[in-house]
Amino acid sequence: MNILFVSKVSASARSVFAISKYIEVGRARGHQVAVFGEQTSEPPLFPYTLDAKAFDFAIFVVYEPWDFPDMPYLAQLLDNVPKERRVIVDCCGRYNDTVRVEHDFNHLEKMDRHQGWEWVEGFDAVSNTILQPSFKPLRGNVRSFLWHAFDPASVAKPYGSAQEAVHAWGNGHGTGKRYGMTYLGHNWQRWTQLRPLLEGLEPLSSELGPIALAGADWEKRPEWAAQLGIEGVDVDPGLLARLGVETRPPLPFQEMIGFLSDGKLSPVVHRPLFNSLGLMTNRAFATFSADTIPLLMIPEELIESVYGPAARLLRVGPDFTEDVARILRDPMPYWSAVLDTRRHLAEHHTFQHRLQQLEQILEGAA
Repeated sequence: MNILFVSKVSASARSVFAISKYIEVGRARGHQVAVFGEQTSEPPLFPYTLDAKAFDFAIFVVYEPWDFPDMPYLAQLLDNVPKERRVIVDCCGRYNDTVRVEHDFNHLEKMDRHQGWEWVEGFDAVSNTILQPSFKPLRGNVRSFLWHAFDPASVAKPYGSAQEAVHAWGNGHGTGKRYGMTYLGHNWQRWTQLRPLLEGLEPLSSELGPIALAGADWEKRPEWAAQLGIEGVDVDPGLLARLGVETRPPLPFQEMIGFLSDGKLSPVVHRPLFNSLGLMTNRAFATFSADTIPLLMIPEELIESVYGPAARLLRVGPDFTEDVARILRDPMPYWSAVLDTRRHLAEHHTFQHRLQQLEQILEGAA
């Protein structure tokens, strides 16, 4: 089977890690896998091609409008790959009526100048098969396909026991870690989740240690958001200063696991829209590959259905101060939950599992 992924690949955003793993796993299963576009020498180093005729299926991985190629490349794709062999992975719930949750929304009219109906009609014109990384898509003609997955080979330190993990973590107190907490992700619709966590950590500053946030727009509210009147890109520089938070620019995907592993703890948070639609993200899986204790801040039903029962212990909030203090006092049961959750993910949610599911979808669509 020859599979062509279509998306704007960025070294520090969207599905770059997932696409890299699908290429790796696909080749191991004997498939020819590539990304549509002109070959680039810049990282990430993927096989690129413009020869759409050589591929059986085109998988459009869509977050933003520019994930669809510009003309004439889009026309070339549509001319050479029949509609029944095109599939769209709708990572942000665009293929829905307009949904607004707090300041979050799935149709960014002010930013990308596309109305909700344009997204729906555009998807319908490109493909008959729409997938969303949610267990319960809103539209009846959309199939559930989680897209993102866990990669056991990426685990920074595959401990054999919780005791070993706690010892490496820093003799039970995390003293060997550079940071108390690390978070990697752009500041887009995440401040409402992270702010109460950071406020809860303030009384624990001396015990926890420094905090690092990597991604775009953590230093201050960006000018473009103020000019467009876009909320949900807020930040409190005073709170970050009091906590001594270190902000970093976006990191390439190859540095993701290493950066998260520099912290004792790392939160898993989703945008309000994603929580409402049950959409999964790359960080929801990749954080369990890092040498850190994930702090799960996503809906409880999603935790159980994805991670298994052991992960319930890793859910934190609304009393973040007490929850985190309990982890710092006695990390053993939490590391035990991390290792049990890794085993559950390895049994049910690897990229090998996802590719097999994708193969079945493609065979049924052809």
